[in-house]
Amino acid sequence: MVTDKPPALDALMKPDDLTAAQADAARWRYGFFVVVTGIVAILVAFAAAVFATREFAPMFAGVAGVVGTIIGAYFGVQAGQSGKARVEAELSKAQELVVRLAAYVGTENAPRVIDEVLGRRRS
Repeated sequence: MVTDKPPALDALMKPDDLTAAQADAARWRYGFFVVVTGIVAILVAFAAAVFATREFAPMFAGVAGVVGTIIGAYFGVQAGQSGKARVEAELSKAQELVVRLAAYVGTENAPRVIDEVLGRRRS
């Protein structure tokens, strides 16, 4: 049975939280700038169209729909990515636990432990 933890294995299994946090912050920051730039471009086009045609209401309806779609898509993507990152972190923790338990149990005790935990396999 293996009782010593190799330090190399321990170092490999630690998640790099700093890199994940930086990537998440960059995604929010750059996504926000893209959305703001898109909205500004749409508002400039809206102002030019209103100035040229002198019709405000029909143009505003189109702009409101586009701006609402952009903002909704931005926050929807951010929420989805946040949930995905959380699930991946939990999966990483579970996988680390499985590897540590497998190393602790060893190959000679594995079939007995699997049968006790999961039950006997049906053939």
